[in-house]
Amino acid sequence: MLGRLDRVDKNRSALLERAAVAYLARLEREELDRRDVEIINRHSNRLNREAVDTLGYQRLP
Repeated sequence: MLGRLDRVDKNRSALLERAAVAYLARLEREELDRRDVEIINRHSNRLNREAVDTLGYQRLP
């Protein structure tokens, strides 16, 4: 494994730090996405009614 890391970057410490930062950022994004989906699902009935209402106004003559 160390050989594979060295092929990517000779500075293992910097490589591991970048990998950890990227991993933690991904976890944070996933949590934010999960929260967004929860909010959307919680309000889905109202949002769907509004979408149908808006589409009604957009009908072509």
